[in-house]
Formats: sequence, structure tokens, C-alpha cells
Amino acid sequence: MTLVQPSLIDPDISRAWTLPASFYLDPAIAAQEKDKIFSRTWQVVGHHDQVSNSGDYFTTQFAGEPLLIVRGGDHQLRAFFNVCRHRAGPPAEGCGSRKLFRCVYHGWTYNLDGSLNHATEIEGVEGFKPEDFALAPVRCAEWFHLVFVNLDANAPPLLDSLGQLPTQAERFQFQTMKLLERRTYDMKCNWKTYVDNYLEGYHLPTVHPGLNRELDFNAYTVEPYARHVRQWSPIRGAQPGDTTPRRYQETGEGLSTDYFWAFPNWMLNCYPDNVSLNIVLPVEPERSLAIFEWYLPEKDLGSEAAKASVRFSDEIQQEDMAICEAVQKNLRSRSYQRGRFSVKQEKGVHAFHRMYAQTMCT
Repeated sequence: MTLVQPSLIDPDISRAWTLPASFYLDPAIAAQEKDKIFSRTWQVVGHHDQVSNSGDYFTTQFAGEPLLIVRGGDHQLRAFFNVCRHRAGPPAEGCGSRKLFRCVYHGWTYNLDGSLNHATEIEGVEGFKPEDFALAPVRCAEWFHLVFVNLDANAPPLLDSLGQLPTQAERFQFQTMKLLERRTYDMKCNWKTYVDNYLEGYHLPTVHPGLNRELDFNAYTVEPYARHVRQWSPIRGAQPGDTTPRRYQETGEGLSTDYFWAFPNWMLNCYPDNVSLNIVLPVEPERSLAIFEWYLPEKDLGSEAAKASVRFSDEIQQEDMAICEAVQKNLRSRSYQRGRFSVKQEKGVHAFHRMYAQTMCT
């Protein structure tokens, strides 16, 4: 087993080296990440609109675990392992609204609070206590109308882990927006390759010419925090005499694009007219999924502007996928072991690598 040392990433970016290439390739590292990172951090699994009313529920999979998220009769949001306590059948499937959950295997039923409602054909079983067979709970919480779970019962509360992110992001009014579209991108790269790429604007001029026309590269700012990174840039707007088509024609004080990444794997891309959520999930050491959701004010759903928002974002994602997959291939080269950080441009990547090393060694 590869052991990660906290000293792997020097805290001084001017002296630091990046994560070794093997960390993006080794199945043993990927297995450790599942246990030490993904099973112990707050993960986005859904949106408030999926469970807005009592009885609303949805099921999902995360870190190999089947999960059930439900809004109870008391309107409290709860999450459980979607595993019947009899012989591990599924108490719920898909999504919808229920007053009870009934396991499709042997018909045991559960209340919305996870308590056992009825166990079929259980007469004669010595010492059977219904309270011993409630669905096993999972920690869950909401922020910005996003639904989070954490498989670690001892992890700090969600808001503690978010730090200053809620204050920084609240001006974008994401909680009042509605889902426009959801897409999943299957990428031939390690999840960290994608996060590394996300956390710097260094590649804007070469990889994203369209986005670079919208943002002021010289004013692009990266701000690392304890458990998240904020990147932001003023909107450049159309310049006098410039006839190049622009996504955003105007500029002004406070008009900016903000990108928020929260350790380890989810991001909010906040533009003046929309917010997109993306989550990167590891599938294999060299394969990951990027899940994108686009949110807009309800009045704008179905508009041409809404379609343009998705097209613009999809173009950026396709460009990111191409460079990440090229980098992933090159990480296998015998010529490359580790790299160095740009002190000016790669503070976010350095912060991520430090968080990663510290978490993996706990």
C-alpha cells in the first residue's frame, strides 16, 4: 500500500512539487481515496426540488453505497442506506412520493423516518425488536438548495466545511433558480486531472479562446481557503471597435464570473445570468464522470438565452475534456514524474494538492 505523507506537498508554493504522476494512475491510490476522501467528505447528491414535499424521495449510489433520501412527514430531510435490514433488499427504487417504503424482496415496510413499520412472516423469531431493524441513517444536510450526504458520522457539519463559501456565493441567488438541463460527460482521465485543470485560469488563452474573450485574464484572481478555492474575473465586455461576437456585451462594477470549488470534487460556476453545478466522480483510476447541471431563473427557462448558456458551457467542457484526456495519457510517460507550480497562476492547484495530501494521511 502506498502511504501518503503530509510533507508530500511543501506548504511554500515556490518550493513545492506537484503530486507524483503515479497518484493519477495507481489502483491502490484510488482505493485509498474512496475510503479516506470520498467516504469522509460532504458530497452533493441532489437538489431541494427533488424532495420539496413530505414523502418526496430519490435513490442514488455514492462511493459504492446505495442511498435513499426522503422528506419526512415532519418535513425533515433524512438519508438512509437503501438496504433492507432483513436480507439486504432495496426498500426503495427510483424516485417519487411515498407514505411508506416497501422492500421489493420480502415486503418489509419502513416509515419515512426509517423506522420499521412491518416485518412480514416474522412470528416465532426469538428476541426480535423492530427498533433494532430500522434503516441505517446517513448524515445529510442542505445548502443553497443542494442536498448533501456524508458517510462519516464523525465529520464536521456541512457549513463548517464550507467556510466562507456561502457568504461569497450568496449574491448569485442560486437558491431561486430552476434546473434547465443535466448532462454527464464520460472522461478518460483521473478525477484529480480534471480538478487540477479546473483550479487555474492559466490555460484560458490557449484552451478556451471563447471564454478568454469574455474574461479579463490579466485580472483573473485565485483565492485559496481552508477547504475551497474561489476563482473570479471581471467580465470584459465588448471593447470599442471590436466586432467579435461576445456572450456578455456589457461590463460594470460587480459584474463578474466566479468559480467555486469545494474539496474534493464539486464546483459552482456562477455567471451573471446562470449558475452551473459540476461534480466529478471517479469511476476507475483513469476514468471519471463529470455531471453538469444548469440552473437559471424560472422566467428564463426555455428562452434562447438559456440555450445559449448551455451551448457556451458545453463548448468549455469539451475543451477541458480534450486537454485533460491528453494530459492523462502523458502522465504515463517515463519522461514525467512530477511538476512545479506557477506561483502566480497555480495557487488553487497547490492548495488542492495540500488538502489532498493532508486528508490522505489521516
